[in-house]
Amino acid sequence: MQWKQKLDQWLKHLPEGDPLKIELNSNLSNEKLMEDCFYKDLEFGTGGMRGIIGPGTNRINIYTVRKVAFGLSRYIEEKGKEAMVRGIAIAYDSRHMSKEFALEVAKVVGGDGIQVYLYEDLRPTPLLSFAVRYLNAFAGVMITASHNPSEYNGLKVYGEDGAQLPPEDADVVVECMQQVVSELLVEVADEKQLVADGLLTYIGENVDRAYLNALGSIRLDEGAEKDNLAIVFTALHGTGTEPARQAFSKFGFTDVTFVEEQCVPDRNFSTVESPNPEETAAFELAIEYGEKNDADLLLATDPDADRLGVAVKDGRGEYVLLTGNQIGALMIKYLLERKEMDGSLPPDGVVMKTIVTTELAREIAGSYGVETLDTLTGFKFIAEKIQQFKESKEKSFLFGFEESYGFLIGDFVRDKDAIQAAVFIAEAAGYYKALGKSLYDVLNELFEEFGYFKEVTRSVTLEGKDGAERIGRIIGSFREDIPSEFDGVRVVEVEDYLNGETTRLATGMKSVIDLPKADVLKYWLEDGSWICVRPSGTEPKIKFYFAVKGENEEDVSLKLEGLQDVVLLGVMS
Repeated sequence: MQWKQKLDQWLKHLPEGDPLKIELNSNLSNEKLMEDCFYKDLEFGTGGMRGIIGPGTNRINIYTVRKVAFGLSRYIEEKGKEAMVRGIAIAYDSRHMSKEFALEVAKVVGGDGIQVYLYEDLRPTPLLSFAVRYLNAFAGVMITASHNPSEYNGLKVYGEDGAQLPPEDADVVVECMQQVVSELLVEVADEKQLVADGLLTYIGENVDRAYLNALGSIRLDEGAEKDNLAIVFTALHGTGTEPARQAFSKFGFTDVTFVEEQCVPDRNFSTVESPNPEETAAFELAIEYGEKNDADLLLATDPDADRLGVAVKDGRGEYVLLTGNQIGALMIKYLLERKEMDGSLPPDGVVMKTIVTTELAREIAGSYGVETLDTLTGFKFIAEKIQQFKESKEKSFLFGFEESYGFLIGDFVRDKDAIQAAVFIAEAAGYYKALGKSLYDVLNELFEEFGYFKEVTRSVTLEGKDGAERIGRIIGSFREDIPSEFDGVRVVEVEDYLNGETTRLATGMKSVIDLPKADVLKYWLEDGSWICVRPSGTEPKIKFYFAVKGENEEDVSLKLEGLQDVVLLGVMS
């Protein structure tokens, strides 16, 4: 169906007074906008869907959400009666329409006779992941667009292990979604009737208490410096404030200052341009609080509290943001150091990271005799391995992380957990402070021991239909015309995760990559640096990952600058 036909169908079927119909009518003269709203269906990829809020099949709204809910409902029904009785858990964050979208999912799924557990108020993503397993639900849904700007929202679908759906199950949901003739015609049940029939149950405090009890299992040092460790925390207007407050209290941290202006959920994220804890701008208020309170540690969570940003004082006493790779490296160091000290480091322990995450992790873990495994980008692949090892008892999970500020210590959650990460990095900071060191000192010690590692991610945003086509051409050119060198450094090996093979360029020898297929390319250079290219599965972006290793900070900075200039100038030309 052409986009104009879809537009006509929406205008015909939307009831008068529907805000989406009003918005369409007010923009009919903007043909480019109308085409972008309807030229395709918003894609359900990497276990979820994310987009700009608004009317149309290529936007997120109650109708496109209902379509996903329909697909999920049919997926559960195909699994049988037991799956329907176990049902789904649903949570939502502080964004525009999050509560409404959560209820729409509940009304579609519950209307098909499937048990629904819905949080009565907003909660972070890790609480949803925990709730799925705690309630023995068959699936879960989190309404969130993570750290995207306020005009976005989305949803993530979880399996019974509390992890985002793996590709094969997500494909089944997509197939079921395709049974929908029109998203405008998906039926929904009445909320009050679902409650009366016992198909809709509201949850909250009981699950929160169980999560906090489980959180105690990741504590390594009850005597770590806590009273004298000054922490500043901000939830960036999202869901993290109350869970973090309770977690810090449980761990015994007493000197915690919350950024008042950002404690209250705000769907417009009014004090920041973007609620992304990866960006220095998001820390502006936290840094002001830190300077006022002489804080040791600044912590920020994104709106659904699955990502954690950290800032510490450098050698000049100024606050600097650590990268996700650096935070992960510090956590691994603290975790393995303490476990080795108290004799609890298992001989079959394993650290997991994604293919675009720092190799410093492997160096640190290896120094303690611990194996490091790589997975595809996406925390669901780490969670999938956790479950596999849980069942096979082949290995003991110790830690999982990705460069994009996602960390997991305790496997009672199966997705990134910024609440866990916040109290864990705080405990590490307290432990090292008692030894007369800051986290910045420890990071430099790691560089001195293993070499200077530095990584950076650059995203190129290409919106709309034209942008999507251009992204396809860019990744295609990298795959078809393999570069022989970058910035004068020879490419020695290429990993093509779509073809599932590694090629040594000098010999042409190929080997199999034992990971699921994905549209990702990784180039290893002669000096140990690497470059990775992949389209985002949830955003109109193509991402470039650069990683170098050198003798000192100046050396790696120059290498990084050269690689970025060569690659990005070539892409944008």
